[in-house]
Amino acid sequence: MPKIALIEYKAGNLASVSNALKRIGAEFIITNKHSELEKADGIIFPGVGHAQAAMESVLELNLQDFLCTTSKPVLGICVGMQLLFDSSEESKIPTLGLIPGHLQKFDTKQDKVPHMGWNKVQKTSSHPLLDGFDEHSWVYYVHSFYAPIVPETIAQTDYILPFSGVVAKDNIMGCQFHPEKSAHDGERFLKNFIGLL
Repeated sequence: MPKIALIEYKAGNLASVSNALKRIGAEFIITNKHSELEKADGIIFPGVGHAQAAMESVLELNLQDFLCTTSKPVLGICVGMQLLFDSSEESKIPTLGLIPGHLQKFDTKQDKVPHMGWNKVQKTSSHPLLDGFDEHSWVYYVHSFYAPIVPETIAQTDYILPFSGVVAKDNIMGCQFHPEKSAHDGERFLKNFIGLL
């Protein structure tokens, strides 16, 4: 069975992601050591909270070098996905720059922010991460900042405006929603990622 490394840093939502991986029978370790990350078959890069604080923790642990050079499949979740982009309105320092684009805050004059709760995720491209997803697929979101629609977008969600729900570029993938909180469709998504390892 493939082994996943769940990156441990100050912004990682490790408990709920760990529980979701246990539910689907995945083999995983929790680590921020480069030597252990190198031994894994795939990497999950979770994240909650503030993008700048998260990026500062990444830099403090020197994780940016690993994330930017690895050829292993990487899945960023929520803030983990946001850090894959060039920059964020929430951060004064650049993020990882693995996917082109700048994150912005939802317009609080248009609707409630954060965008919180269940919403549809609609495929815009065919990708193994989205096997089994269709117009009836609903996932759980909690975020105030959104990634724009970019060429790497493979699924979008609409809240105030269309934004990237899932992105993929070579071995780098990310989802804005929380698969660990998205019931059956979230488990399907995590299983699809493991299927790529």
